[in-house]
Amino acid sequence: MTQEHPMTPPPELFHDLCSKPWTWQDRLELAYQAGADAELEACCEWLVSEGWFKYEHEAVEDLRAARRPKPPSLKEQALMHFQSFAATFETSGGDSDLIRRALEQLPDYTNEEL
Repeated sequence: MTQEHPMTPPPELFHDLCSKPWTWQDRLELAYQAGADAELEACCEWLVSEGWFKYEHEAVEDLRAARRPKPPSLKEQALMHFQSFAATFETSGGDSDLIRRALEQLPDYTNEEL
C-alpha cells in the first residue's frame, strides 16, 4: 500500500495488539474499539470545526459520554452475576440476602483501578 489509511492504528497500539498474549477475539475487540474511538474523535473535531457546537467542552463531552458510557464497576458486575446466580439456585437461611448486602457495601472499582 502506498498510502496509509486514516484509520490505521498508531504504532503503539499495533505493537500492543501483536505482542501481548491475547486471543484473536480480544485483539479484534480492541481493534474495533480503537477504530470506533478514532471515528468518534474525528466526528467531534468536525462538528466543532463546522460550528455545530457553540461550546466545544460541553457538547463534545456530552457526545463522548453518550457514545462511550462507563463500563459497570466490579461491584455492579458482581451484583449482576450474583442476582443471576441467586435466581437460579435457591439458598437456605437467607444466605443470598447476606451475600447481596455484603456486595452492596463494597466500594466501586473499575478493572483499571485494581
